[in-house]
Amino acid sequence: MTTTTPVEEDGVKRRDFLYVAAGGLGAVGAAAAIWPFISQMNPSADVLALSTTEVDLSGIEVGSEITVVWQGKPVFVRHRTEENIEAARDVVVADLPDPQTDAERVIKPEWLIMVGVCTHLGCIPLKGQGDYGGWFCPCHGSQYDTSGRIRQGPAPKNLIVPPYEFLNDDTIKIG
Repeated sequence: MTTTTPVEEDGVKRRDFLYVAAGGLGAVGAAAAIWPFISQMNPSADVLALSTTEVDLSGIEVGSEITVVWQGKPVFVRHRTEENIEAARDVVVADLPDPQTDAERVIKPEWLIMVGVCTHLGCIPLKGQGDYGGWFCPCHGSQYDTSGRIRQGPAPKNLIVPPYEFLNDDTIKIG
């Protein structure tokens, strides 16, 4: 009587190949099954459309400011005067509650771009008011200077500078 043994080539059995093939097929099937669940977590088209905002700066006169919307938040775009720039530069940074130089907050000194939401409780500060020529939050009295830095009041941080870049001399892209 002869006994049969599995066919072996270099120590690998036919059954080993079947295990690897079945495991690979199972992994591909599992990935195909969970892909829709992962894909649905991506931002929708309307959210992606809000992720950046382009702003035309050509119509903003020196000394004036506009408010645009980026990701549902107001963003202040101020064309600063030389007096605004000098006032922002002349501040002793060590005396500020949230020390930050004016140069750290702007790309071009004449343009100040920042999210117009008070860092205390999320109110919208009023422009051109307060003791520092910047913004005043009427809810709890926070005052910001001409660089959007907190100078007085309960707000713990400066107004946030969003990510932005100059596409050319007259256009910025926020976000």
